[in-house]
Amino acid sequence: MTHDDGEFRYDSVAVSENWARLHAGDAEPLPEDPAVLEAWTLFHNGHFHQAAKAGLHAGGAGITVANKATCLYANYLEKREKVRLELFMEVAERARAQAADHPDNANAHYWLAYALGRYSQGISVAKALAQGLGTRVKETLETTIRLEPRHADAHVALAAFQAEVIDKVGALIGGMTYGARKDASLKLFHQGLQLHPESAIALIEYANGLVMLEGDDMILEATRLYEQAAISRPADAAERLAVALARAELDDG
Repeated sequence: MTHDDGEFRYDSVAVSENWARLHAGDAEPLPEDPAVLEAWTLFHNGHFHQAAKAGLHAGGAGITVANKATCLYANYLEKREKVRLELFMEVAERARAQAADHPDNANAHYWLAYALGRYSQGISVAKALAQGLGTRVKETLETTIRLEPRHADAHVALAAFQAEVIDKVGALIGGMTYGARKDASLKLFHQGLQLHPESAIALIEYANGLVMLEGDDMILEATRLYEQAAISRPADAAERLAVALARAELDDG
């Protein structure tokens, strides 16, 4: 549960100094607890398993580190689908409890939404919508943005959610049943990228969303966005995973 080839060698001081850039996506506040900061240092260097363990051991704000490390490992590195889904549900349970204990913690809500969203993609979006997971994801992302308007990742995730719903059930049912609208999705993508223009994953999600919302006419623009993501400069091991994904998709295409 690691993705470290030595490219990133942050210590806790360097993480603190680069905190604004490293957390431009999730707007997580700089932790006061040195143990939580150390967990984040492990995370940014790509030691996801150790970061998750350290975060859980620290407790409090450390739960967020554990949830992010587990989600990114599951999303990018775990090859076994059953294990991936189990990890997402593990995070969902932890984040649900964290959000109940700390309802003003934006990232408790965000990682609940992220885990449920990725789980939904794993079992099929249509099946997840039938189980009511779509409404939960949407409401939880909206809560995240309400609590932290600078949360770039939540803007992008909510945009991607709406695009997927429209793609799967159509604009009419998507709008009536889930409040998914094309104009709202595109606006959220733009807001997310304004908040964090260096985000490779935001560029990837926007590219995918454009094709879902506008069809094959946007394939050239989507390819341009993937190319932009592929040459972006990652700030840590987690961002490098998104850049690698963009490059792999371009190679396959």
